[in-house]
Amino acid sequence: MSEAKRIQLNVRIANETNKMLDEIVEYYQQNTKLGRIYKGDVLTDIIEKSYEVMKKQQNANKKF
Repeated sequence: MSEAKRIQLNVRIANETNKMLDEIVEYYQQNTKLGRIYKGDVLTDIIEKSYEVMKKQQNANKKF
């Protein structure tokens, strides 16, 4: 995960979405050796991975 300057996002999410995020954070916590994992770290990781997938798809579409 990048360690660039951080900003705070204040967003509202559904309770069910928050429960899913809590489960994902717990999964990361159990399966990484990084120490304490926070929701922001997990969201950053998910966004960065999604962005990479999006860019690959965009590049694949440009070839045609």
